[in-house]
Amino acid sequence: MHRAWRGRLRVTPSQACLLVTDEQGDLLKARLELQPRHPRALLTLLEGLSLWSGEPLSVALSADGLCHPGHGSTLFGDELWPGESPLVRFVVVGPELRRGRLDGLGDFRTLRRRPQGTRS
Repeated sequence: MHRAWRGRLRVTPSQACLLVTDEQGDLLKARLELQPRHPRALLTLLEGLSLWSGEPLSVALSADGLCHPGHGSTLFGDELWPGESPLVRFVVVGPELRRGRLDGLGDFRTLRRRPQGTRS
């Protein structure tokens, strides 16, 4: 049985938190620095997850209210928005997102709250 994967990426002034889920719950959680060593690192990571799942990955992107352009993040290289990819689709959502859980790596509750106006 095939289950669609979804990603949620929350960016704060100090880190990026990635949560990948399917309808049964958490598949992957990660805390990432805002300064990757390569400008395509995040997109390449997400493309790899898309390849692993066998279909394009939809990623809800939310930024903490304290984040603003020029805050020092190079999460998307020199860009304010991630690069285009046929494997990864980004959707900007408010800083809210919920489901079955993996333990460890701290508090991911803000990524679990469902964005307003979305279904899933």
